[in-house]
Amino acid sequence: MTALALAGRRILVTRAAHQVGRLSEALRALGAEPVEVPVLEIQPPGSYDPLDHALRNLFSYDWLVLTSANAVRVIAERAIALRIRLHDHGPHIAAIGQATAEAAHHIGLHVTLTPESYVAESMVAALCSRVKGKRVLLTRAAVARDILPDALRNAGATVNVVDAYQNAIPATAPDQLRAALGSRLDAAAFTSSSSATHLAEVARVAGIAFPFADVKAISIGPVTSATLRELRWEPAAEATPHDIPGLIAALNRVLGPT
Repeated sequence: MTALALAGRRILVTRAAHQVGRLSEALRALGAEPVEVPVLEIQPPGSYDPLDHALRNLFSYDWLVLTSANAVRVIAERAIALRIRLHDHGPHIAAIGQATAEAAHHIGLHVTLTPESYVAESMVAALCSRVKGKRVLLTRAAVARDILPDALRNAGATVNVVDAYQNAIPATAPDQLRAALGSRLDAAAFTSSSSATHLAEVARVAGIAFPFADVKAISIGPVTSATLRELRWEPAAEATPHDIPGLIAALNRVLGPT
């Protein structure tokens, strides 16, 4: 990838406000202008009681499955509030995606398993042979897909699914989106299915036709691509690997010099 390969390109970044940094910095390094419109806001779940109860009894689980860096952050915060030392309890830890694994390492957790791809299906393939007869604690966002817990149960595991957080739409997002579309956009970068569905809802509230005309959708992986297709926006490219560097490479393939 050449220096300033994306010079002059304006790219919509829809990650939560506290997560835009890594993607936006990488885009700026290549000469692009990241147009930040966070369409996700991380909020507490309806109750922390199920998560707190699970963390107090973490020693009783064989596996802890971490589905996102946001889940790791919430678990760390609840552990502090409950005065629990997570690394003292010792279940094996599986993390979906390198960013999730890095977040876990940052709070002192040893990650046993990180699948190659940043999708639930890869975790299913990596974990199912190891969980028969085991107890698994799965921490995730509210209203997430059931592919992973269903597959683990089918593999013989006892699975406890707890909500660590829920995704909401920031109140300022519609106005920010109107402003962003006031000038030409070359592409929109999607890091999750939630970012796609939330952007569609923000556009609806803002009275903006969706998908956006002449804006290329760049997807982080197959699940996000499927969601975009459900929203009638065919991805121009999909990241390989399914992470932020892969997403940057996909953007370069579509928008960079030929």
